[in-house]
Amino acid sequence: MSTSNILVAFLAGAAVGAVAGILLAPDSGPNTRKKIFNKAGDLANSVKNSVGSFIDGAKETYAGVKEDGEEFVDKTKAKLGSAKNEMKNALS
Repeated sequence: MSTSNILVAFLAGAAVGAVAGILLAPDSGPNTRKKIFNKAGDLANSVKNSVGSFIDGAKETYAGVKEDGEEFVDKTKAKLGSAKNEMKNALS
């Protein structure tokens, strides 16, 4: 299971649990609505933070892979250039 699927499942479970807890609690309508509104705001902030962390991690991973790829290309170009020169010298 991928990290994003786990994150979505966790957040969905947290949301369902929070709503169920509020709806089953013995409280008046206005108080219950206020609690639901507050919990929704908390959940939105949690999702925003989680998505931000995920994006930051993805950016770091991308940067690392890009750097590794550039290093690989540079090394390969150097090796090919060296091999080309050796072949020219051998054929001369």
